[in-house]
Amino acid sequence: MQIILLEKVGNLGNLGDIVKVKDGYGRNFLIPQGKAKRATEANKAEIAARRVELEKQQAEILAAAQARGEKLASFTMTVAQKAGVDGRLFGSVTNGDIAEGLVAQGFEVTKALVRMPNGPLKTIGDHVVTVALHHDVVVDITVTVVGEA
Repeated sequence: MQIILLEKVGNLGNLGDIVKVKDGYGRNFLIPQGKAKRATEANKAEIAARRVELEKQQAEILAAAQARGEKLASFTMTVAQKAGVDGRLFGSVTNGDIAEGLVAQGFEVTKALVRMPNGPLKTIGDHVVTVALHHDVVVDITVTVVGEA
């Protein structure tokens, strides 16, 4: 399936690029999310006419993400969980827990934006977690896990 991208999509392309993707990816994800349109002649002409407007809109989204990233940069968050004497948690700290903590601190973050490459946190201590606010704005925060009795 040939599609025209309406915004930058990671590992695929930038605004206005015409790319070939698998039918399911285009039909079930990109088009419903408003990230792409089918590459018909009418859509190509429409995108060419609206390109300046779309670029301006994407620049505003990027600027907002950069502003949020500056506030979030080098942020340290503390999470308390029940733990054993050996420093291992009963359960774990997930991206949902971290997102809830960030929202409580006043940041606009969803759990999908919190990236934990090594999986949930299962030990006490400081852990670096990545928050991807935009494709071009990725911020590392420190999550300190403390044990509670």
